Amino acid sequence: RATLITYCKRQLGDGVIDINISTDQESDVVDNALQYYQDYHYDATERTFISQQVSAADITNKYVSIADSILGISNVYPISSSSTTNLFNLRYQLRLQDIFDLADVQMLHYNMVQSNLSMIDDMLVGKHPYEYQRHMDRLYIYMDWTNDIKADEYILIECHRLIDPETYTQVYNDRWLKQYTTSLMKRQWGQNLMKYDGMTLPGGLTYNGSAIYDQANTEITELQTEMQLSYEEFP
Repeated sequence: RATLITYCKRQLGDGVIDINISTDQESDVVDNALQYYQDYHYDATERTFISQQVSAADITNKYVSIADSILGISNVYPISSSSTTNLFNLRYQLRLQDIFDLADVQMLHYNMVQSNLSMIDDMLVGKHPYEYQRHMDRLYIYMDWTNDIKADEYILIECHRLIDPETYTQVYNDRWLKQYTTSLMKRQWGQNLMKYDGMTLPGGLTYNGSAIYDQANTEITELQTEMQLSYEEFP
């Protein structure tokens, strides 16, 4: 993070001229750039599966608390030893009884049986509807919380998770992110200087913060367009 801030200021001329931005403003700029990057760039997230242990409090609340790093959830799979809301146990029993002996059964037949089991599961059981509230960090699963799942059992969640830049610091070296952060910092610098517009410096030079501000806005618009055309995932 500190390296990114130093890089951006150097791109704006730091070391040759004074870049009039406070430390807090530098931090705000990086936060805003990261937020935009994480909202839209496909390299900012990873598709993964996480196992979530259900607590007694979750059953009482009828929702599961989710980590703040989870951007979106695409599927939820209840996995329990006692629940009758899925066919994992049936499939296990079939395999246990050697019905699927791959030495004697062709793969085509095996695949057809698996497809039929999946279809039966969908028809007789189906999937529990769910709703994820990102800003509340809550996953609501519309099921019978009293009978369908017990405390200390697990659910498997398919999700997109934000890549933590503090853990994977290569995020801060992303080309687009560096350019975007530099432009945001440039706009902040221009905004700070706008109050001195027209003021004459020794040697006859004058402040023109508005020009810096407008130039930065143009760069920001171009970079956001590049994001939409080149790096944003399809919905």
